[in-house]
Amino acid sequence: MKPWQSIPKSLIQPIAKKISRSLRLFMAALLATTLAITLTPKAVSAISWWDLIRAAPAAIQVIQISSLSDADEVKLGANIDRQIGQEVRYSRDPMANELVRSIGEELVPYSDRPNIPYTFRAVDDDSINAFATMGGFVYINTGLIATADNRAQLASVIGHEIGHITGKHALEQIKQASIAQGVASIAGVDDNRLVQIGAAVALQLPNSREAEYDADRRGLFNLVKAGYAPQAMPNFMQKLVNKSNGAPPQFLSTHPAPVERVRNLNEMIRQNNLVADRGLNDSNYQRRWRNRFN
Repeated sequence: MKPWQSIPKSLIQPIAKKISRSLRLFMAALLATTLAITLTPKAVSAISWWDLIRAAPAAIQVIQISSLSDADEVKLGANIDRQIGQEVRYSRDPMANELVRSIGEELVPYSDRPNIPYTFRAVDDDSINAFATMGGFVYINTGLIATADNRAQLASVIGHEIGHITGKHALEQIKQASIAQGVASIAGVDDNRLVQIGAAVALQLPNSREAEYDADRRGLFNLVKAGYAPQAMPNFMQKLVNKSNGAPPQFLSTHPAPVERVRNLNEMIRQNNLVADRGLNDSNYQRRWRNRFN
């Protein structure tokens, strides 16, 4: 028996708690110092050291959420997916699910993150919408499937949502929302609250201007690499703008305006000389899907 093994646990536990508390305070002070160094002198003079120490849990949370491994991101995404499944109705139409899955699996190998697992779901909802969450989960409403003119247009939406995942946009949104709601403590992040926030982010919170442009760019190049016609992306957006009479569908009703995004996509296609023609068989797609969900 080693010498310390003979010490009663009743004596060790209080000491361990004190060490743990001291370590947390040390980390808080260290993070507070880091925050102070990064602030301007004027800002530092306006903030007390105690304020900085109290802000340290949020700083720790930023580090914890930002440093998620791919495996942890997929695990958290799966929990968010289960929560989303309680708030929307997944389609039981095997053909719709196969359509979304098959297009998604065609795009993934050409995406910026081909090495994480992806799940593609059709949502039984006739509104025109699509969304995604971290860890490779993509959701396409049946109303959007029916509205697309061809497979390439549907692929452009799926590529855009994959772009949100490869750009880790949901991760950034969840991080910011978690900080705003104060769900973390020195001890760590509350996973249950993160799941709730993640579901709310996917279903309700619009992406930023920068995230939408980034997902458009990633999705467009992903689309072309997989052989799909790049013009399908701006064409579908323009169709939805024309159809909406000034009230674009939910997944386009964010800043930047859809017209700006169409213009930007057309410019990217022109500047990069993007050419492909896959997925433009209008009659075949429309015959199969146009009236299926109407």
